[in-house]
Amino acid sequence: MSEKLTNRSAALFEEAKKYIPGGVNSPVRAFRGVGGNPLFFHGGEGAWLTDEDNNRYIDYVGAWGPLILGHRHPDVIEALQTQLSHGLGYGASTEAEVTIAKTICKLVPSIERVRLVTSGTEATMSAIRVARGYTRRDKVVKFEGCYHGHVDGLLVKAGSGALTLGEPDSLGVPKSYTDQTFVLPYNDIEALEKLFEAHGKEIACIIVEPVAGNMNMVPPVPGFLEKMRELCDHYKSVLIFDEVMTGFRVALGGAQAHYNVTPDMTALGKVIGGGLPVGAFGGKQEIMEMVAPMGAVYQAGTLAGSPLAVAAGMAMLNAIQKPGFYDALNARTLALTTGLKERAQAANIPFTSHQIGGMFGCFFSGEENIHRFEQVMACDVETFKKYFHHMLQNGVYLAPSAFEAGFVSAAHGDDEIQKTLDAAEIAFAAAS
Repeated sequence: MSEKLTNRSAALFEEAKKYIPGGVNSPVRAFRGVGGNPLFFHGGEGAWLTDEDNNRYIDYVGAWGPLILGHRHPDVIEALQTQLSHGLGYGASTEAEVTIAKTICKLVPSIERVRLVTSGTEATMSAIRVARGYTRRDKVVKFEGCYHGHVDGLLVKAGSGALTLGEPDSLGVPKSYTDQTFVLPYNDIEALEKLFEAHGKEIACIIVEPVAGNMNMVPPVPGFLEKMRELCDHYKSVLIFDEVMTGFRVALGGAQAHYNVTPDMTALGKVIGGGLPVGAFGGKQEIMEMVAPMGAVYQAGTLAGSPLAVAAGMAMLNAIQKPGFYDALNARTLALTTGLKERAQAANIPFTSHQIGGMFGCFFSGEENIHRFEQVMACDVETFKKYFHHMLQNGVYLAPSAFEAGFVSAAHGDDEIQKTLDAAEIAFAAAS
């Protein structure tokens, strides 16, 4: 996009930098991973976003996952308008909280009891605290490239914005916190077994993205999730699936339903708020009974269960339960990734892609299967940057980082997919 076409965004970014660190309220928005100035948006409709200069883009970010129905879906807007007529919030319990909790427990295999929070970071942080309280142990296992929010003890070889900025760790995190964290290579079953042989009785929990979505999108190899389940059963550790990104995205019951591996606890977010700030953590009844006021693990949130977030979330959850929803979403996403690979091959660009449900990942690499952190880090980031900007110039908005997954919504129709593939043909040719 030329400077002329983005002058309003550029001016806003300069103004934002005077008052907001780096000009953004979340690091990946800063375009540091691709270069140039970030776009500022003022509207969305269906599969499309409109920036401050009224340029329109087909959106594959989807507010980083929650907009599985697309922007401004009528059911979500109606639910919000209805709730607005009753009030914003009460600082007290509502029937809607019970309804969404019941729905989550019905749909997610691992969840018998659930607690609502206001962000994915809160959800993962709280799940770990509960697991530690339940097991009376301190050690946590995480994996390279997996990002679980900005939780102090987990900002070790993290993915997402930390990778984009080239700083997988963070200042301000005491070493004593990260000393309690074991970090393993993602998809390395042998390393997992060896760690538990040496330290299994000290380990409170494993936390994992069952499909990694913060070092681009990397699916688990066969046996990886199953081995975690087996080891946690044997050593009486808690298995936590961070499904903030994958929950209701890759399948109705999340990645745990797709892979038929049931964790002890699950962290959720994104879709269950319909685009509003929300999170949740839940799991087995005996574990969740550790949470206050029933148990001695304290967790609280003034705005947890926000009536607006719950209203939007229930509208979203009702819509995605309709027969054939995920078949159609999967088919659209597969058509996109298949078409991208064909056009990259025609342009002689080393490229591969993964896809599950409405979630996909693209890698500028000659390797057909990307399953490890070091493979992701070896991808051609410079070619991705060129590709990103050419796609932007041709009306396609992708995540501004080579280390983020992409998302297709139910609003992406054949026309949007074809326009995206036409843009990609130009972008691959220009990047070659």
